[in-house]
This record gives sequence, structure tokens and C-alpha cells, in this order.
Amino acid sequence: MAAVHLPLFLVLMSIPVILSSLQSNERRVVAYVPGDLIIGALFSVHHQPAADRAHERKCGAVREQYGIQRVEAMMLTLDRINADPDILPNVTIGCEIRDSCWHSAVALEQSIEFIRDSLIAAESPTSSPLAPFSEDAPVGGGVKCTEGLPPKGKKPIVGLIGPGSSSVAIQVQNLLQLFNIPQIAYSATSMDLSDKSLFKYFMRVVPSDAQQARAMVDIVKRYNWSYVSTIHTEGNYGESGMAAFKEMALKEGICIAHTDKIWSNAGEQSFDRLLAKLRSRLPKARVVVCFCEGMTVRGILMAMRRLNLTGELMLVGSDGWADRYDVTDGYVREAAGGLTIKLRSAEVKWFDDYYLKLRPENNLRNPWFPEFWQHRFQCRLKGHPQENPEYNRTCSSRDSLRQQYAQDTKMGFVINAIYSMAYGLHKMQKALCPGMAGLCDAMQPIDGSKLLEFLMKTNFTGVSGEHIYFDENGDSLGSYVIMNFKKKGKDHYVYTNVGSWDNSGLQIDDDEIWPNKDSIIKSVCSEPCDKGQIKVIRKGEVSCCWTCTPCKENEIVFDEYTCRACELGSWPTDDLTGCDPIPVEYLHWGDPEPIAAVVFSCLGLLVTFFVAAVFVVFRDTPVVKSSSRELCYVILFGIALGYVCTFCLITKPRVISCLLQRLGVGLAPALSYSALVTKTNRIARILAGSKKKICTKKPRFVSSCAQLAISSLLVMVQLGIIVALLILEPPDLVFHHPSIREVRLICNTSTLGVVAPLGYNGVLILSCTFYAFKTRNVPANFNEAKHVAFTMYTTCVIWLALCPSTSARTTRS
Repeated sequence: MAAVHLPLFLVLMSIPVILSSLQSNERRVVAYVPGDLIIGALFSVHHQPAADRAHERKCGAVREQYGIQRVEAMMLTLDRINADPDILPNVTIGCEIRDSCWHSAVALEQSIEFIRDSLIAAESPTSSPLAPFSEDAPVGGGVKCTEGLPPKGKKPIVGLIGPGSSSVAIQVQNLLQLFNIPQIAYSATSMDLSDKSLFKYFMRVVPSDAQQARAMVDIVKRYNWSYVSTIHTEGNYGESGMAAFKEMALKEGICIAHTDKIWSNAGEQSFDRLLAKLRSRLPKARVVVCFCEGMTVRGILMAMRRLNLTGELMLVGSDGWADRYDVTDGYVREAAGGLTIKLRSAEVKWFDDYYLKLRPENNLRNPWFPEFWQHRFQCRLKGHPQENPEYNRTCSSRDSLRQQYAQDTKMGFVINAIYSMAYGLHKMQKALCPGMAGLCDAMQPIDGSKLLEFLMKTNFTGVSGEHIYFDENGDSLGSYVIMNFKKKGKDHYVYTNVGSWDNSGLQIDDDEIWPNKDSIIKSVCSEPCDKGQIKVIRKGEVSCCWTCTPCKENEIVFDEYTCRACELGSWPTDDLTGCDPIPVEYLHWGDPEPIAAVVFSCLGLLVTFFVAAVFVVFRDTPVVKSSSRELCYVILFGIALGYVCTFCLITKPRVISCLLQRLGVGLAPALSYSALVTKTNRIARILAGSKKKICTKKPRFVSSCAQLAISSLLVMVQLGIIVALLILEPPDLVFHHPSIREVRLICNTSTLGVVAPLGYNGVLILSCTFYAFKTRNVPANFNEAKHVAFTMYTTCVIWLALCPSTSARTTRS
């Protein structure tokens, strides 16, 4: 036992030191309602201290919704619980309500007062939850009771309701869990508080901010706002919530143009600097996602007016703003159009019936009510102990809370938190005191760790009909309402319910927010690229900022960042998302070029047949005989074969036509030029023999048969070359691409397959030209040699021009 008392003694000895360091010059007021069991509560009855005087912990003006209404809600709820025979029969629940001022230092100071009472009760053998309320025993801390007298012999709290701020709740929980005091929050939504290894005794009747962050991301995605700025209130609520938003936004491809944080009680200059940074991101980042407490949003709205940014920025706010008119009061034009997240909670009608009847003369148990009444109506309660001389007007009976009344948006959660504590105590009483009414020895004193177990198992229907229970992290599930702050009528602005969000997703009425589709705000860094363009991210920019670059004409848009060229023989489709085969081209009989070629070939054949017919008819004449008619027939056959080759070249390429092309194109010239070579060689040899003075014998191989044999031999050489090439390179069909946009069906004749036969024909032409040059000055009987020479000269010139141009064109292709 001594081992247990020693640490408690040490803590008790250290508390005066801590209190002296925390104690401000201001005396703290406490609302105390006696009972068998006392539930503590921390409400922000006053605004937090100004940033420049935060070290003094001097709280600001009194608050109605977050302060007075919540105080009254707790007292009224406990009245209803105490009157309910089904909850803790024969047990009265009281309360001890302290002001947190929405400030960590003040809340910690007040929490230490709670802890001191618990420690004194634990150390005192006469203290117990059943000990009577004493008016005589003094108590420190500068507190004040409902009647203005210090409470004497207070009972320790069994649990704590609140506070509202996440950062403050974390500070308080770090202290309370050292003494096993359960804490149930009604609006602290930070994700960090779900960590049971750090905050074992913390529970809440609201969901974690992870769900709210998901809802905000879904809203931003809904309207394609891919480039937004973010602001959060400095502290755990804003930091953890914004961290969750950024993480989810990154996965959804949403870019953050600028991110910043600010204290909700920061000065005007701080807010102006913040808004100046946001203005530098205009006109691209017009949407500002604000994971902020209400007063932070108000500071932003005020700065928007000072910097003339009304209508330039659109705010998407968290539940710290929700549908609070104290945030937008006086700055409705700046807030117009904003979308906010609000925890779904119906108004509590029976609270209105009670609250709206309150007046200073009939509400004596709330020590802050006179101060609030004077502040609310800017009047003085003449003769009252708390009379405020700053106000000139005397409060009258015409003053009523119905004037400009709005219920606290989290009223339902405050009441549900109180009921959760009551139901947990009820379950504990039934389990530890079976069959008994009231408290038994097993509950003296209240064991916080056991109470926590019963609280985690609490399951009941909430004040608005919702199902209240806690998961393994002490969190409750919930859903959100999407509110739109908009103008209704002349100079009248209201919050309008435009949608909802739960685990099933976002449901929102776009027409209610944007009656004109063209009025939807854009918040993008770069516009989508046109068809056929890809995004190029600028160096140092986020992924939402890009320049659009067109793909090449033969490329498709593979993805939004990549062009990909179509394979050779295909071309991009009209939508530039795929490739289609390019239609294959080849010569058709109906095309102009083939028609012209066929006409000339037919004319050539007719002329050739006509000449051949003349030779046949006049075959026995001296002229025909002297011209070596057999060789002339060979020449005419070669010419005719050349004209016939035109038809093989024009027809649609097939293997057989490719074979005939390679045979005909090589053999046709070879037939003609081999006969001419043989003919001019014969003339040259005859003339050489005639120049000799003594002719001993006739030149050999000048007979017709010999001439045909020589000519055939020369043609066979060409035929051998062609056959060898056909064996090496069998004829086949291939696709030829003169350009990336063209595909032609051609034969697979290689360069060797063309050069070798033409080269041999070139040798025949040169040989023929040589002999034609030698026989240029022949007697008149052989004057055909002159014509042959002229023809061969012309042929050489044509070939000299043809070969380089053909080679150059092949190289470019």
C-alpha cells in the first residue's frame, strides 16, 4: 500500500508547482452540480486568447454555440437522465464544467484541477463517490460555484466530456490517462486519437478525420479541380486532417499548388501574408481546401476582403466551419459559394424548448450566463453581481434568445457523449451491483479501467435516432452533409444542404450548386490537351502542370505522356488511338499510266508485226537478203517480247508475273542486241577481209546458220544468268514503302537481280557500239551500219543518263 501511496504523494507534491506555473491572473469560473457521481466537462465557454497575449492565458469573449449552449445542454441532459428510471436508478449524476477557452494551456490547467480532486479523493480515507457535498471544506484553484461560493469537499470526476478541439483533447488525454479517467469527445476528430497505444482512455461519438478527408477529396474530384491550394489550422486537428487529404489527393492525381498553415488566433498581418501567397497562384488555383477550425476560416474571409479577393477564391471547408454563421457573419460575400463538410446531426428540438426560455433571473446554475446575456444583447444587468459597466443600455424584458438564434451544429454529439458516459456507468452498475438499486461497495471508488471496458461496449440509440457504438479504436461511425453557402434573395445568405457523403460514396446535387453549368469554377494548372497531343511536364513543376506537344503524323497517343509510332505499313486512325493498315497500292489496268503504256505497247507490237510481215513478204528481195533477214527476225522477236513485257509489268504482282518479268526484261534486250552484235561483227569481219589485197579464204562463221548460232549462244548466256538468279532469289511478293504513308505490292527483285541482266545487256550494247563505230564508213551496199551506229550512240547516251538517275532514286528510297 505504501508503494502505491508514494507516487501519489509525489504527484500531489508536484501539482502546486505545476499550478503556480500555469496559474494566470484571471480567476477561473466553474459550474458545479452535485450528485452521487460527477462527470467532468471541458467546453470552450470563451474564445481562445489572442495570439500576442497567449502567454497570459486570458480568454476572449464569451461564446454562445460552442460555450453557453453546450453548458446548458449538459445540465439539461443530466436532468433528463436523472429523471429516467431506466438509467442508474437511485443514482444522481452531477457535473463539474470548466472552461477550456479552446486553448491547450488553459485546458491543461483545468484538467489538473480535475486530477487534484481525484488524487485527494484517492488519498483521503473518508472520501468516496458517496460522500456528501460539503460547504465548509475550502478548495483552491480560484474556482467559483453556481452560487458564487467555492465548492467544499468535491467528489472526483468519473469521466470527462470534451474538449472540442483535437489538439486540446490530445493534451488533456495525455494527462487523464495517467489516472485512468475515461474521456469521451464530441468533436475532436483527429486521426491520431484513434491510436489506442497512445490514447487508451479516449473515445468519441464522431468519426475520424480520415473519412472527412476522403469526402473532401471526392468533392474536389467531382468537379475536376486538379490544382488546388491547401490551408490548415496549426495544431493536431488541421495537421493530421490535411495530411490525410494530401495523401489521398496524391493517389487521385490532385496536385497541391501551395500549402500553408496558420494559428486560428493569428493576427491580421499573418492572414494577409497567407492570402498574398494564395493570390500568387491565381488564376490557376482558385479552389482552396481548408482543413480549418471556424475562427481560422473567419480570419481568411476577413483577409480576402482586405486584399480585395472577393469572388476570386472558393473555399472547401472541413467540419470546423460546417454551417456556422458566426464564421461568416459580416463576410458573407467572401464566403459565398463555399462548400463545407458537416457531420450529420439533426437539431435537438427539446433543447430549443428549454434554452429559448432561459433568462438571467431563472438560470442560476450556469455561472457564465449573466456574462453571456450582457454580451449577447450588449446591455448591462443593473444591480447584478456580474454587472458589466461597459454597456450603457440596461437589459430589458424584451431581450430574448429567440432573436437570431441558431442551435450549435454539434449539439447532438454533445448530448450523445453525455448519454454514452451515463449508459457506461449504468452497465457497470448492473454488472458490479446485480439486483441492487444505487451504488454498491464494488463501485467505491469508480475504477476507470473497468469503466472504460463498459464504455467500449456501450450501444444505444442516439438523440437523433442514430445508432451509437464504439469500434475497437473508440471511434464512432458517421456520415457527412455537404453544405453550400449561397445567396438567397437580396443580401441574404444561407447554408443549403446540397449532398451527403458516407462509406458508399458522394451524393451531391450539382444543379443546386451550379444552376448554370458554365459557372462551374475551374481550378486547373493546364487545360487538357487536344486530340493527337501529349503532356510534357515542365521541369520542376507538379504533375498537373504541362505543355501540350503534338505527336508526329505517323504516331498515335499511346498514353497521356507518350507518342508511339505506328508500324511500317500502318497509319494512325482518325481518333489517333490505334493504327490501321495502309491500303496496298499497285498498278491497275484502269489507271492513266497503264492505259498509256498498253496503248504504246500495242502500237509498238503492230508496227513490229507490220515490219515482220514486210520482211516475210519481201524475204527474197536483195535488200532483205543483204540485211541478214534471219537476224532481223531475231531482232524483231526481241522487240516484240519487250512490248509484251509491258503487260507483265502492269498486271497485279503475282509470283508467276514476277517470274515472267525477270525473264522478259532480261531476255528481250538480249535477243535484239545479241543479233545486232552478231550482225555488226559479221560486217566488220567481212570488211576487214576485203581490205586485204590477197584474199586467200572466206571469213568464217558468216553464214546465216552460224550467225543464228552465235546469236543464240549470246542469248543463252543471258538466260543462264537469269536462271541462276532465279535459283538464288526465287520470285516472290514484297511490300515496298516509298514513304511512311505508302505501301506498294512489288516483286522481290533485288539489286543484283536487276543489275546482272542489265549489265550483260550493257556489255552487248557496248560491243555493238564498238562494231558499229568500226563499220561506220562502209560502202553503200552496207549503209545500214551507219544507222546501226547512230542507234547505238543514242542508246549509250540514254543508258548513261538512266543509270545514275535510277541509282540515286533507289538510294533515296
